[in-house]
Amino acid sequence: MSEEMDGKHGVQSLEIGMGILRAMVNGQRSMMLKDIAVAAEMPPSKAHRYLVSLIRAGFVEQDPITSRYDLGPFALNIGLVAIDRLDRVRLGLTAIAQLRDQINETTALAVWSETGPVIVRWERPRRPITVNVVTGTALELLTSASGRVFAAWLANDAVDRQIARELKKPGLPPHLKTRADVDRMLAQVRADGYAAISDYYLVTGVEAVAAPVFNFRNEITMAMLAVGVKGMFDMSPGSAVVTGVTRAAAELSVRLGYTGEEKKTG
Repeated sequence: MSEEMDGKHGVQSLEIGMGILRAMVNGQRSMMLKDIAVAAEMPPSKAHRYLVSLIRAGFVEQDPITSRYDLGPFALNIGLVAIDRLDRVRLGLTAIAQLRDQINETTALAVWSETGPVIVRWERPRRPITVNVVTGTALELLTSASGRVFAAWLANDAVDRQIARELKKPGLPPHLKTRADVDRMLAQVRADGYAAISDYYLVTGVEAVAAPVFNFRNEITMAMLAVGVKGMFDMSPGSAVVTGVTRAAAELSVRLGYTGEEKKTG
């Protein structure tokens, strides 16, 4: 059989194994071997051989007391990751629309990409003077509220490299000239639970507040932000904007499985 034909036919043993997993998912509870075999339409001896391999791979686990089989840690992790990837933006869109209605300011959602934070959706408020946010806009880490939020809670080499690049750029605020300055600023962001920035470098006279959204792994997965016109946008602690953004981000985090112990840098 040629490689092309083999690719079209797939791997039968893998499909059989997935059939067993499907039977266990549909069972909605831990199951005995005989029940799994019936559901998967195969002899118990054959089902047992596949279950042994699935246990080794982490897809299935067996209770040593009851001998019942259930989904294993890796299968559960796949499901949680799938939920995170499919639902986080959809839930985020609803959240920023509700926040927009609550505070009557431009709201937006940013996610992390290979090149840093990117705006994926924004909502326009119902007021004559507004700030428009362009979907797909890439954000700096040090001079945007969302960027500071990601830099404060996302620990990876990409963040460190981007911070190093931005520190070489002209026009940074006087208090952000060294990595030590940046670390102090990010520590304050983590202590506050949000980032607030005035005179965003791309648009003069614009202010923004951003808060982190965490997932079931207690890791930052998105940033929720509100953007407004300087002089018409209250970013003081306890203001309606700050309270609204942080509360909305916290509520969305809970919906995404966050348990309250976010992972922090530093």
